[in-house]
Amino acid sequence: MKKNNDDEKKNKKVKKPKFAFQTRSQVDILDDGYRWRKYGQKAVKNNTFPRSYYRCTHHGCNVKKQVQRLTKDEGVVVTTYEGMHTHPIEKHTDNFEHILNQMHIYNPNNF
Repeated sequence: MKKNNDDEKKNKKVKKPKFAFQTRSQVDILDDGYRWRKYGQKAVKNNTFPRSYYRCTHHGCNVKKQVQRLTKDEGVVVTTYEGMHTHPIEKHTDNFEHILNQMHIYNPNNF
């Protein structure tokens, strides 16, 4: 018995918005004002640097981020955020404006 098209649409997950940034930095983890817990790391095909996976630690917030360096330019860190925070920024930092000035927004579908 085949499923109805309406049933298939209901079972599909709603995609969370994704934002990717490339930042020139010597450190992998940039202080963006939120608190993160690392939950994984894996080797990435055609990249000498691993990708790290993080979740926001705020209760009820489901934002995730991925961090990895570019192979072709190891001074560049790509940070991809998935979802929107459901709470205000946890700690204000003077470095954040400096980080924003270095960021270039890219479409994560091109990765």
